[in-house]
Amino acid sequence: MTRTIGIGVIGMGWMGMLHSQSYQQIPYLFADSDIEPHLVICADEVEARAQKAKRILGFERYSTDWRDVIADPDVQVVNITAPNNLHVEIVKAAAAAGKHIMCEKPVGRNPQETAEIEYAARQAGVLSFVGFNYRWAPLVQYTQQLIQEGKLGKLTHYRGRFFAMYGSNPNSVLSWRFQEDVAGLGTLGDLMSHVGDMAHMLVGPVKRLVASRETFIQKRPLATYGEGTHFTISTGGPQGEVTNEDYVGAMVEFENGTRGTFEVCRAIFGPKCEHAFEINGTQGAVSWNFEKMNELHAYLPDGTSGHDGYTQLYSGPEHPFHASINPGPAVALGYNDLKVIEAHQFLKSVAENKQGVPGFAEALAVAELQDAMIRSWESGTWEDVKSLRK
Repeated sequence: MTRTIGIGVIGMGWMGMLHSQSYQQIPYLFADSDIEPHLVICADEVEARAQKAKRILGFERYSTDWRDVIADPDVQVVNITAPNNLHVEIVKAAAAAGKHIMCEKPVGRNPQETAEIEYAARQAGVLSFVGFNYRWAPLVQYTQQLIQEGKLGKLTHYRGRFFAMYGSNPNSVLSWRFQEDVAGLGTLGDLMSHVGDMAHMLVGPVKRLVASRETFIQKRPLATYGEGTHFTISTGGPQGEVTNEDYVGAMVEFENGTRGTFEVCRAIFGPKCEHAFEINGTQGAVSWNFEKMNELHAYLPDGTSGHDGYTQLYSGPEHPFHASINPGPAVALGYNDLKVIEAHQFLKSVAENKQGVPGFAEALAVAELQDAMIRSWESGTWEDVKSLRK
C-alpha cells in the first residue's frame, strides 16, 4: 500500500533545493518501498527563492515565514536547511507540533544547542534524521560490512579528514558559515561533524582526545544578502571579520583502543573535497576518498602472494544502495545520489514509525566529541569525551 508523506522544507538555498529534489526521486529509484513524498510547502525569508522553489519543484504553496510550514496540517515531516542559528527554535516548534524532523548538520551552532535539540525531539517522541550524507556512499557502507564481519581483524589505526578548498581564496565572501553568531562553530561544526560521524559509524565512540585550531584567513569580503553561496567570490568593497575557525586537528583514542587522527580545513590549498579515511586492522586495511567516492582501496590478504597488497574496488550493484541508483557495475554515483539515499532512509523510518540512523542521538554523539575538542583548545591537553545528554 502506498504511503503518502507530506513534506515541508524550511530554507530554500542550494541545500534546500537539493533536499526537495531528493524527495522527488524516491518513487523512481526506490519504487519497491511504496513511499510517495508529497511536497506541500516551502519557506524562505527571501521571497524570490521561495517562489522559485514552488515554481520549479512543484510545492503546493510557499511562505516567507517558516512557522507556516510547521502549522500546515498536511505536513508530517519538517525538513530544516535553514542557517544554523535558526535550528533550535525551528526544531522545538516542530517537535511541539508532533512533526518528524530532518535537519542538516551540524544541527546546533555548538554542542550545547545540539544537546538542547536532541532533548526536545526525544521528549516530544518525534523521529529525527541528520544530513550526514557521506555515510551512504555504497563503498563506505561496504567498509562497515567488512569491519562488522571481522575482515580487517581488530582495528588499530583510523585517520579521518575533510579538506575542502571553498575557503582557500581570501576573496570568498563572508557567508554565514564564517560568522560565529549565525553558524556557531566553523570547521568544527561544518566539516568535523562529518569526520566524527564517519568515525563513530565505522570504529565507535571516542574516549579522549587532544585538539588544536587556527583561523588562517581572518577577513573576507561582505556577502550580498540573499545571493550566492559560500563558494561565491567577490573583489573590492568592504570586508568583515571571520569569527570562527578554518582548521581543526586532533589526536584521538577510541573506546575500543583504536588510535587515530582527525583533521579538517576549509582554507587549505589543493584538495577540493577530500573527505577521506584510512583504516588499519590486524588482518586488513582500507582507504576511501570522496573525491573518488566510487573507488575503495582494500588490502585483504588471503595467504597468497597474488593478494598481498592493496586492490582497487569499484562501486557496483553488489554494494549497498548502488543498484537502486544504477544497475551497472562501476557506473559512478555522485553527491546528489547520496542525498536521495539519505532522503529515502529518513522517509522509510517515518513510514515504519521507527527511529533511523543517523538521528539526533548520533548528532549528539558528534557534539560530545566537539565539546571535548573545545575544552582541549582551552586547556592545551588531553580531554575526555563526556556525555551532554539532558
